[in-house]
Formats: sequence, C-alpha cells, structure tokens
Amino acid sequence: MRDLDILISGGGIAGPALAHWLARHGNRPTIIERAPTLRPGGQAVDFRGATQVEILTRMGIRQAVEDVQTRMGDIMIVDAHGKRLSSLPSVVFSGDVEILRGTLSRILHGTSNAEWIFDDSIATVTETDGGVHVTFEKSPPRTFDLVVGADGSHSTVRDLAFHEPAELRHLGMHGAIFSVPGTYGLDHEGLMYSTPGRCATIMRTGGETRAALDFASPPQAYDHRDRRRQRELIATAFDGLGWEIPSLLRAMWTAQDFYFAPAAQVVLPRWSSGRVVLLGDAAHAPGPGGMGTGLAMIGAYVLAGELAAAPDHRTAFDRYERELRPYVETCQKQARGAADYLVPRKRSQIWRRNQAMRVLSHLPVKGLIRRLTAPNAIVLKDYAAPPAPAPPRPGTAARPGAPR
Repeated sequence: MRDLDILISGGGIAGPALAHWLARHGNRPTIIERAPTLRPGGQAVDFRGATQVEILTRMGIRQAVEDVQTRMGDIMIVDAHGKRLSSLPSVVFSGDVEILRGTLSRILHGTSNAEWIFDDSIATVTETDGGVHVTFEKSPPRTFDLVVGADGSHSTVRDLAFHEPAELRHLGMHGAIFSVPGTYGLDHEGLMYSTPGRCATIMRTGGETRAALDFASPPQAYDHRDRRRQRELIATAFDGLGWEIPSLLRAMWTAQDFYFAPAAQVVLPRWSSGRVVLLGDAAHAPGPGGMGTGLAMIGAYVLAGELAAAPDHRTAFDRYERELRPYVETCQKQARGAADYLVPRKRSQIWRRNQAMRVLSHLPVKGLIRRLTAPNAIVLKDYAAPPAPAPPRPGTAARPGAPR
C-alpha cells in the first residue's frame, strides 16, 4: 500500500519516526501535535543493543545522533552528607547511545518529511467507507486514509476510536524530571540519594543539569495536565528530607520543562480498530527501564513496512502486531522490577542494591548487561524502503510548524 494520506497524532518520538518511514514508502503523512512547538528538554533516552542502533542506521540519522549523545559517566550513590557509598555504572542506564529527548525530537522533526500542525488536537474520529473523517479542536475537518495514535499513554486517539479502555498497569512508583540551576560539582556524571521509598538523582550533561525525583506509591488521583497538582505530589513525598532535596524542590516550582508521570504500562488486547492503529506508548507503554524510545522507533519501522508490503490496512495491522507484540511483552516484563531498584521501601533493600552496584562497578559487565536485557529480542525485516536523505544537524531542522 502506497500513496496514502495518513494522520499521525503525536509529534514526540514515535510519530515523527513513523512519518519518516511512511514518506520513504511513498505516502503523505500529517502530524498533529497538541503543543505549540517541539517540546524542549526532557530526560535522556537511549538505544540499547545492535537492533535498536540499527534502526538509527536505517533511518540515516545514526551519525547525527552520535554527534550529540550525552556521553554520560557513572552516577555516584551518596548518603545524606554527600559521602560516596557506591556507584551506578553508566553501562547499566545509558545504553549504547544516549541522547536528550528534546535533541532527538529535533532530529526526527528534520527527517520526518511530513506536514506538521502544531497547537491543535483531534476532536472526533469517524470511520467511513473510504477513510476516516477527522475533526479538530481548531483546524478545519479533513479525511484521511488511516489515522495513527502515537500520542502517549493518555492517548486521545485511543479514547476516541477504541471501544474498550486500555489496562494501565501501575508499577508502584511516580516520578518527575526537570531542569535545575547550578552544576552541583558535576560534569557528565550524576549523584543519587535514596531513603526508603524515595530517590533523588541529579545529572549534568550537555551543559545542563536535571533532577529526577521518584517515590514509591499506589496510583494517585490527578489530571495528567495539572502541573501544579503534580508538583504538590512531589513536594509532599519529599517534604522534610535532607541532602540537596530542599534546593531541588525550590527549583521544581519554577522549572519550565517539569514532567511528571507514573511508572505504568499500557496493555491492550489489540492495537488497531478499523482504520485506526496505535503506536508506541499509546499501544504498549513499557514503563521505566530505558526501552520505550527504541521500542517506539522499531514499532514505527515495522508499521510503515507492513503497510508498504500488505494489500490492505487490515492485513498490515495484523502483521504489525504479530511481528512486534512478542518484543513488546519482553520489554514490559523487563520493566516490572524497576520500582524495587529505584525506590526500595526498606533500608536493608537500599543497602543490598548499593552493594550490588559496588560489585558491578568492578566487573566487565557490558556484555552481561546486553545478554540480560531485551533490546535484541527482535530481528528486523528488510522492507526495501528507498534510501534515506541526509539528515540536517539538530540546530538546522525545519522550523516547527512549517509544512513539508
């Protein structure tokens, strides 16, 4: 299937990656993004193992990504007085290639070859005999051949087009990440401080310092767009703690790039409904563990490739899910123990984790880590897409909002 008009909801990572492949296969992608521009900042994201790195190569962006990777070093685990207790080797959390999410977003925007609509969102989705009629909050209605929901765990497309709600499988913790002033004496390295059920991490790379505050908890009641309520949850969870936490909390209240989310997985019995299909976190958020970005970009490659190879969208969607679901389930299984590692609830558990990291820091663990993790649990098909054009440098991507 080629020569299709395809609407993609979500301009983060999965959506632009899909647009890149759809355009190379001869389709016309349009991306609609609720935010008024590309989202800056964000946490570091990584690509683990040969399969995920191969996606960058096939997209023609590997060199562009490697040129701006974080080159993050180890994270030192400290006590309340700043005394070093252990360290978390970078190979455990940084993957083979690590890059800031906002930087990756700019690279993907520059290679998406799509029409972009910013500051708008989908209002209704109605399937017709020949396509999908879509109305928007601001733009005039349009009809597309297919609609893709790449709009995250709280997917609007999923809510509009699917008859059954997704299972949000809570993994026992919430967390926030945001920029903070100062260096804390760091340079391409980090600090981590833990108390039972809570963990604070400071990382500095690329001339910017970011803090992550994570805490163990059951599901919390809040609107996922209510930033003030989310900040209140963090402030309550970390109230009264020492170390650098008071300064981090002060910075949190004014951080423009504050991001808060539960550690949760999205589980659905099926990723498509008629002419609507889900991609990335909207279909199968894996939870914490460094797999979401690579998983989303592999999913984009597979979905676009199966659409190009199949005689109709139903066949393509079935093949896409059959090809990707075992990999998704492997990634989700790997992420389920993240809370036990990040926010142990007992001091004895914190001590055991720190001791394990102390041992790892003295061992050649890179090969072992690769064997114990999921990144190579899928073999990529060759969908014979035309060669990728040369990507722009991150600072020279097309102006956000400009059509292709």
